[in-house]
Amino acid sequence: MKQSENVKIKSLQFKDDGSIPNNPTYPLLLYKDVITSEGEAKSALTENNWLGAWRGSVAPFHHYHSNTHEVLTVVDGKAQLQLGGEQGDQVQVEQGDTVVLPAGVGHKLLEASSDFAVIGAYPNGKSYDFCYGKAEERPENLENIKNVPLPDTDPLFGEDGPLFSYWADGRS
Repeated sequence: MKQSENVKIKSLQFKDDGSIPNNPTYPLLLYKDVITSEGEAKSALTENNWLGAWRGSVAPFHHYHSNTHEVLTVVDGKAQLQLGGEQGDQVQVEQGDTVVLPAGVGHKLLEASSDFAVIGAYPNGKSYDFCYGKAEERPENLENIKNVPLPDTDPLFGEDGPLFSYWADGRS
């Protein structure tokens, strides 16, 4: 794994589009070409207490999680993702990239290579909800997003990781 100071990080902030709320405070972070293997990804996530890891793909429809942040580390292949809802950005990700999604940020798989796979995980192994941008779920989900705490660690680099340079930390 690259050292944090050698990682190129792209920060993307999305506005609420009326369906997908996105996160009013924290930007999505894309760490480019940071991980070299699936084992390395799993080890870093576990060591930094981003747990509940699963291996798979990204759902092919807009969705978000209102009760937790999520990390997706690309361990195989490449894909085009729609991030931030219909009005968001289309972003190419490939093996070695890591996407840190703040609670509320929409994500959707647009297209992928046949070998595309991610490892997903959550701070402290928090169980996640699955939200679709429906009007009836919105009031509760907006409140949930406001109440999701800052994670204790960057998913790859721990307590002093670059995530805290982008997300207001409020830690003492």
